[in-house]
This record gives sequence, structure tokens and C-alpha cells, in this order.
Amino acid sequence: MSQDLESPEPAWRPISKIQRRVLGVLVEKAKTTPDAYPMSLNGLTTGCNQKSNRDPQMSLEGWEVEEALEQLRSLNAVAEVHGDGRVVKFRHYMKDWLGCDGNELAIMAELLLRGPQTVGELRGRAARMGKIPDMASLQPLLDELQRKKLVIPLTPKGRGQIVTHGLYSEKELAEQRQQLGDGRVVPAEEAVPAPSHAPSPSPASAPPASPAPVASAAAATPTATTSSSSDSEAIRELRAEVAALKAELERVKKDVEDLWSSVT
Repeated sequence: MSQDLESPEPAWRPISKIQRRVLGVLVEKAKTTPDAYPMSLNGLTTGCNQKSNRDPQMSLEGWEVEEALEQLRSLNAVAEVHGDGRVVKFRHYMKDWLGCDGNELAIMAELLLRGPQTVGELRGRAARMGKIPDMASLQPLLDELQRKKLVIPLTPKGRGQIVTHGLYSEKELAEQRQQLGDGRVVPAEEAVPAPSHAPSPSPASAPPASPAPVASAAAATPTATTSSSSDSEAIRELRAEVAALKAELERVKKDVEDLWSSVT
């Protein structure tokens, strides 16, 4: 069997933010309101501009959504459905296009609708579209999606880790990493200053040198270096965690605003 047949290239590829929103809405509505799926162009436009469960907010025109649908059709990610009525409707082919289904597809839909978020937020949000009762059930799904390169971790594993989807362009993904810090900035503390050397006393005036201090100084150098390296690693982790907590706070604030707008 040829290598291409054994390891086929995935059908998905980076797509625009409008295309991502359209796909996220199609998956969401298929799972949460199946009676309204497949969706009309007007329904899709309303779903894309929905105030709740969306980040960022969008105000798309019908022609923009229609253009995105046409582009997604050319990628075999969506298709037109002609039923008994006159209105053309659309459905997604994300199971085949992404190579995932069920709970994995629920996770991808939430990431497409909201972008980067903490794993805790992701679990709670994706649970409305799939059976993900706790973090223990979420982690294997994330691991598998990371293996498929559909999920990208933006901060190190741990409390408040932030992840996103892999359908960003390289430029967009770099911007996301830069915004969150990604632990790539090397702190100044990591640099170990070179030891200073005092001039040696002349043999006539200097007392016999004791070997003990020399041995002690030599032994202290690697210890100090190891300690500095360990401290700098801890600082990077703390910075990443602070960035994650700040992002989570902003998203909680956004959720409250969305909830408030939906009840008013």
C-alpha cells in the first residue's frame, strides 16, 4: 500500500475568521437545535451575529456569509441542501473535513466560536454540545485533537492553561502566542554574571594559599547556575499563569456582558 493511502493528508486547512464563524455556527446548531438544521442563509447570518457564545462579536452582512459559504463549498467543508421548500439551506461536512466527531467536534465548535480559552472554560462550554462531565474526560479529547494538530496549546499545562484551534493562519497564531506571552521571553535573571577575579598577591607577601576556599568556589558555580535556571523557569511559569488568569477574567467579564444583553 502506498504511503499516501496509509497516511492521507487532512482535508482541513487554515481559513478566515468569517469562515470559522460559519462552520462553528453550523456545528453548534446541528447539535443544539437539530430541528432548525440545515440552516438558511438568513439563519446562518443571525447565528454568526449572535451576541451570546461568540467572541469576538460580529456584524456580518448576508453577502459576507454567502461568500464564506461559497468558499467553504469549494473546500468540501459545507454543502447546499435542496429540500421541499424554496429556501436553499446549508449543512456542514466537518466530520470528514476535520476527521473528528462527537465530543471532539463539540470542542472544535466552541473554539471556532470563541477562539482561545482556558481548558476549564472549554469544558463547561463544550458540555452543552457533548458529554464532557469533568476535566478527566476532557483531557484525553484534547490530547487526541493536539495529535491531529486541530488544538494548539498557547500556555503550559496546568491551572488556567489556554488552548485554541489550529485553523488560524501562521500569522494569526503567532499574534495569539505573542498576546499571551507563551513563556518565550527569557527573563534577565536567567543570565549568570561572570565571576570577577581580583589580582593575585605577589609570592613574596602572600601567605600560603588554602585549597579549601578554591574548591568551595568551584563547587558553588554550578549550584548557583542550576538555582538561577530553576528560578527563571519558575518565573516563566508564573508569568504564563498570570497571563492565563488575566485572559480568563476577561472572558468571564465577556460572558457576563453577553448574558446581560440576552436578558435585556
